[in-house]
Amino acid sequence: MSVANGEPLPVAGMAADSGTMNSVLGKTRLILEAFTAEDDALSLSELVRRSGVAKATVYRLAQELLRWGVLERSGTDYRLGLRLFEIGQRVPRQRILREAALPYMQDLLVASKETVHFAIHEGLDVLYIEKIMMHRGLSRQSRVAGRLPLYSTATGKVILAFSSPDLSAEVVRAGLVPLTRYTIRSSSVLLRQIGQVRERHLATESEETRLGYGSVAVPVFGQGDALVGALSITAPTVRLDVDRLKGSLHTAAAGIRRKLRSLD
Repeated sequence: MSVANGEPLPVAGMAADSGTMNSVLGKTRLILEAFTAEDDALSLSELVRRSGVAKATVYRLAQELLRWGVLERSGTDYRLGLRLFEIGQRVPRQRILREAALPYMQDLLVASKETVHFAIHEGLDVLYIEKIMMHRGLSRQSRVAGRLPLYSTATGKVILAFSSPDLSAEVVRAGLVPLTRYTIRSSSVLLRQIGQVRERHLATESEETRLGYGSVAVPVFGQGDALVGALSITAPTVRLDVDRLKGSLHTAAAGIRRKLRSLD
């Protein structure tokens, strides 16, 4: 779930039909997706408010999730449990991509001394499956398993550029909600940038996600030239030197591509 100005943004695909959300599984999904990347723990009343599920139902399902280990107690509040982490580590796409990308991300970290991300497409967001940084690096906004909108991130613009035009159209229809005063709000500007990214194999953003920070990203392709994700470097705008970083990014992306092909 993305967060802007402290308020959760809707998760892509959350607006499912009422029949689906009225099922036990649908209500459980709403409860779990009430947690954002910014939350350590939530009270029962906050889970009720965010999920829209009746209090008695939230309480009953929460007790079952506690027994399973998907939720844990934090005093009188609830937090996500280690069982979710354990299950998440079994997801093959995340595990394979992360293992292939990590050595090259470490090389980028040494070369750039800035925060390095690997992101994939998930709904109308980018989903960060790995992030490494120096001690001075970016500590907020992005995080592993965190989401940010496709339209406001360099990684997202890469994904839009090398995905079906239908995805760009869907992003525009959903609305370009600003995260900062520099976030793109014009669909024509976004579509023009996407075209430029497709030509250059390089995307940038400056303070569109967080004031004072910018990013540069490149596509990562796998078998059959299919886009598998985007690799980026994020740094304070005063230190972000695109010309200096783009060569290292392309080299790392090519290395990840070779590694993925060797695994097929």
